[in-house]
Amino acid sequence: MKYRFLHELAAAGQQQAKPISQIMLEEEIAESGHTEEHILRQMADYYQVMKEAVHKGLTANTQSKSGLTGGDAKRVQSFTANNAPSSGEPASRAMAYALAVSEVNASMGRIIATPTAGSCGIIPGVFVSAQERFGWSDEHMVRGLFCAGAIGYVIANNSFISGAEGGCQAEVGSAIGMAAGAMVELRGGTTDQAVHAVGLALKNSLGLICDPVGGLVEIPCIVRNGFGAVTALAAADMAMAGVRSIIPSDEVINVMLEVGSAMPSKHRETAQGGLAQTPTGRKIMENLKKRK
Repeated sequence: MKYRFLHELAAAGQQQAKPISQIMLEEEIAESGHTEEHILRQMADYYQVMKEAVHKGLTANTQSKSGLTGGDAKRVQSFTANNAPSSGEPASRAMAYALAVSEVNASMGRIIATPTAGSCGIIPGVFVSAQERFGWSDEHMVRGLFCAGAIGYVIANNSFISGAEGGCQAEVGSAIGMAAGAMVELRGGTTDQAVHAVGLALKNSLGLICDPVGGLVEIPCIVRNGFGAVTALAAADMAMAGVRSIIPSDEVINVMLEVGSAMPSKHRETAQGGLAQTPTGRKIMENLKKRK
């Protein structure tokens, strides 16, 4: 893609009177040589996998092979249906859906990495719950995925998207930023608001370490996907309300690179620090070793 920065995407959208998704789609057509119909169909297939993962996570057994996780999505869904969630029904539903997809991933089910497997629940959690709430078509959601993809592309080319490189801020943080920006576009916000949503979301994730217990993308990764879905919704609402990321979003991405580069290796998906090295984390790791 020829746009290296989010501010370029926002400016192009304003000048051409096009949403970020359309700009990304046209770039994809130009680079791949495929037809628009082919590319849209491919993305629609990806969205179908996301929806299937949400459904599976809420209805099937998602116990992971390690036995550490599974069933939390159903618990949150049941709580939401039978109580008044403190976070509100829409946020609680997005959280349940994000947990569902992450649990499917941990149980070796089929998911779409957005942008990674460890952060696979956030975009489906936000998208599928919002589609049900607002009655949007699949075509509308597919356009939103192109917006999310453009944001992820810029982040990946200027910073990190993997926990091993930049900590969980890079993995979950990127997904939150992608979902937040796309949510603004899906709801009819401007390209400028979409870009501000990315900055607001990323700022709230800076410094988040990657510390998987036992080296597995389960604890704390799955619940971070649930929290991430709610953060994305909040960032989208702030941006559409007129809240701006005073530090430009492209500069926030650069800060993520700076923070991630300075992060010690023990906090970058090595399971040598953080929650993985708490007494309980070490005990879990020892038990997992004995089972092998």
